[in-house]
Amino acid sequence: MSTDQAVERAEALVSFQRYEEARELLARRVAEAPDDVTAWTELARCHHKSGSPQEGLAATGEALRQDPENVNALLLHGQLLVAGGVGIDKAVETLREAVRVRPQFWGCWSMLADYVLRQAIIHRARTNGQNDLTHEDVAAVAGEAVELAEEAIRLAPEEVRPYEVRRFIADLTGDDTALHEMDRAILRIDPTHSEALSSHTRKAVQAPGVRASEAADALADALGVTPDSAAMAADLDAATYRLLRGTRWLALLCLLFTAVGLDLWPDQAPRQLPLPLGQRLWDVLVLAAVWALGALLRYRKRRKGVRLTVRSLLRRDGWARLAFGQATAVTACSLVMVMVPWTGREIPRTVFWIVLVTTLLTMWVDRPQVRQAYRAGRGR
Repeated sequence: MSTDQAVERAEALVSFQRYEEARELLARRVAEAPDDVTAWTELARCHHKSGSPQEGLAATGEALRQDPENVNALLLHGQLLVAGGVGIDKAVETLREAVRVRPQFWGCWSMLADYVLRQAIIHRARTNGQNDLTHEDVAAVAGEAVELAEEAIRLAPEEVRPYEVRRFIADLTGDDTALHEMDRAILRIDPTHSEALSSHTRKAVQAPGVRASEAADALADALGVTPDSAAMAADLDAATYRLLRGTRWLALLCLLFTAVGLDLWPDQAPRQLPLPLGQRLWDVLVLAAVWALGALLRYRKRRKGVRLTVRSLLRRDGWARLAFGQATAVTACSLVMVMVPWTGREIPRTVFWIVLVTTLLTMWVDRPQVRQAYRAGRGR
């Protein structure tokens, strides 16, 4: 079997995660042709993917013994040195050699930038005795990594990986401007890139003045492109919950219209009670219009993904059920207050204050920080 045939078959087996078969195939190939550097390198890659870094190091070591300037073997050897616990310093040294051998290849520069940053972070943490570094700490040692990543971008402006490395550096250093630029550059090349799309969409929906409905639609569109993004799904849940919280304001508006209709705080000429049946039916239509214009039409205009998320959130989130249930209960109280032919104002006035105060108190408690603390407590 030739080198190309062995490598192609091994790659096909690896794509199906049949690592043992791929390794057996390549092991037979290197036994037949022990000077086949490509087969040794691919054998090392199989070991790496199957979680056997020591065997992978042995394979790349053999490949480099025969061809010390084989760039693929050098890059893979650098990765395996870290995976095998040898250390980041030896890996960086190996990757610098890869850059020396093939300075025109962007892959050498981007991988070196990644590992140089990790090396700098580890050295900084050891020097300062810190377990957690701030953005400022990382920014202080990220200069070389930034230069290496930008050189990779210069060499391959249409490849995604150099931008990913530069984005990774910007994220760790807290450089929001560079992070936003990298997101746009990545999405220009790959509009379905999950991480960049998630970050770009989150920045857009968190801008001042963006309504919950607009945010939910934007997130639903983005999630349709990257359906496996857990971060995007969580953001869509949050935006959808904002929509559900807003239904309580509609319910309170209904309660206010009811109070005005019953003239609960009369001036000099109070409206005579009980209200005529026609007036009460008219007030019911007003309440129906509030919900039709404020919620039903608004809900129907939302993306299908938002509508599905509303239903899903009501099934699995207690806070969402609380918000929607309370909006329903307040509206029901308003309807009862409208339809009952009251002869006095004391009872409806008392009901109004009880419903208003309890709803506002619940809305005050139902804030993001309170929900997070509650969920953290349940997690413990």
